[in-house]
Amino acid sequence: MEQKATYSAGFKEQALSKVLSRGSRTIQSVADELNMNVFTLKNWMKRTPEVGLTGAVEPARRPQDWSLEEQLMALHESHALQGEALNAWCREKGLFAHHLASWRAAFCAGNHDAVRDDRERRSLKDEIQQLKRELLRKEKALAEAAALLILQKKFQALWEDGVK
Repeated sequence: MEQKATYSAGFKEQALSKVLSRGSRTIQSVADELNMNVFTLKNWMKRTPEVGLTGAVEPARRPQDWSLEEQLMALHESHALQGEALNAWCREKGLFAHHLASWRAAFCAGNHDAVRDDRERRSLKDEIQQLKRELLRKEKALAEAAALLILQKKFQALWEDGVK
């Protein structure tokens, strides 16, 4: 007999917000990413009005809102869990496994102040890509200018030889 998964209100709200802001992605791809059944996600969408995402007993806490002590306790509680047991524990707490991994990395690195926000990291990556494209464009323009200068000098040398 199949065991029915239990999800916290926080996880349910996060999943619904993720599926409602999925853009061109399918509901199936979001469900796969969340490691849950697509029909469960579709049922939640049917039962929950899009405005407000009501139904949560308590307001959902974002992983960024967890204090260092709470993060450490969560890492301690989930340390021995793996696979489906870890996913079930994460669902109960309204977290994802990658949150635990990033918290663990931050604690191991001694970076307790605050890890850069994903949006900031993403914007830095975008800026780097833009600068690389601009540098490549300028390198091509410089190479073209150098080639034109060489051609101009060769033309002048040929023209001067022809005049003599």
